[in-house]
Amino acid sequence: MTKAIWRAAAPAVLMAAWGGNHFSPLLLLYRRVDGYSQVEVNLFFAFYILGLVPAFLVTGPIADRRGRRSVVVGALGLGVAGSVILMAGHASVFWMCAGRLVCGVSVAAAMVAGTSWIKELSEHDADPPARARRASLTLTAGFGLGAGVAGVLAQWVPAPTILPYAVHIALSAVAAVPLFRAPETAPRTASTGPWIDLRLPRGGWRRFAGVVLPMAPWVFAAPALAFVVGPSLVADRTGDLRIAFATLLAVLTLVTGAGIQPYVPRLARVLRGRQGVAGLVVLALATVLLATDPAPLGVGAAALLFGVAYGVTIVSGLVEVQALATPSSLAALTGVYWSITYAGFALPVILAGIHGAGPGYPLLLTVLAVITAGCAAAVAVGLRRGRFV
Repeated sequence: MTKAIWRAAAPAVLMAAWGGNHFSPLLLLYRRVDGYSQVEVNLFFAFYILGLVPAFLVTGPIADRRGRRSVVVGALGLGVAGSVILMAGHASVFWMCAGRLVCGVSVAAAMVAGTSWIKELSEHDADPPARARRASLTLTAGFGLGAGVAGVLAQWVPAPTILPYAVHIALSAVAAVPLFRAPETAPRTASTGPWIDLRLPRGGWRRFAGVVLPMAPWVFAAPALAFVVGPSLVADRTGDLRIAFATLLAVLTLVTGAGIQPYVPRLARVLRGRQGVAGLVVLALATVLLATDPAPLGVGAAALLFGVAYGVTIVSGLVEVQALATPSSLAALTGVYWSITYAGFALPVILAGIHGAGPGYPLLLTVLAVITAGCAAAVAVGLRRGRFV
């Protein structure tokens, strides 16, 4: 197996992530062009989650039993199907919901099988943190490029409801080619064991509950706060450039998140394994900034901090999970981990619902910062009870 063979699987994972996030900066476009209400836009997001979370739990066991390649190929194909549906059915609530459901299944399958595959393809030439970093960087690049390219096309290029999807479809076809030379790392089995194998070493579940569980929901809560809540706080100040500003925040967050990830191992050495705690503290500070300075410049600065928090926590959690899992439970446990992380994307909807009942965003975000700080303390306690990874 050659040293860079993991790169044969990475483009497909990247494009699946692209297909999940290129929809985000288009939400304001759909409200303007097709007249969708805020409730309908939230419904599109809900159907994405409806496809995502169950698929996390189902595709993990499939990947452990039937191999990584077939699941990643399926994820890439579903991503293309989702883009076709969204491109052709943008004027229909039904087809928009259907397209987002398909995209959710695609992203989940790629995140579960793809990150496990990249980790296994890297085992001959990288240490555990580097394996996790390669997987998380591939996802982050896909999320960032998808949002960035779609936002630019939607703001300044003709046919904004078609071209972003056409670009994704074309690039997905290109990404499929390297898969033919990526070796399978988990051959098909006829296992008679439990369908979902979540067996961990002795003390593993205590470590998972004490360290991974309090940190995981904040992984995607950070970008959700940055480029969903942030733009809404300054929508009256960004005017006709709302889509561009939302895209800028998404790119700032994800580029910063990608940029910090190579330095997480160094941060882990300096902090003696407490890098996840540091990531949550940065997230709490970013939330306070968002609460106290709801101006475009302040929201942009908060997005940078949210990006740091995202980059540190996504690598920290993935390293923990990959260290705890056995070869037969890697994809299944990774699916559980990703399903918990995506709970953070529900945060904007929760905040909007509470805000509608009376409390303002400054108060809500301040309370959220306190909760985040509490989770940081919980992770610190959990780390003291177990080994460092």
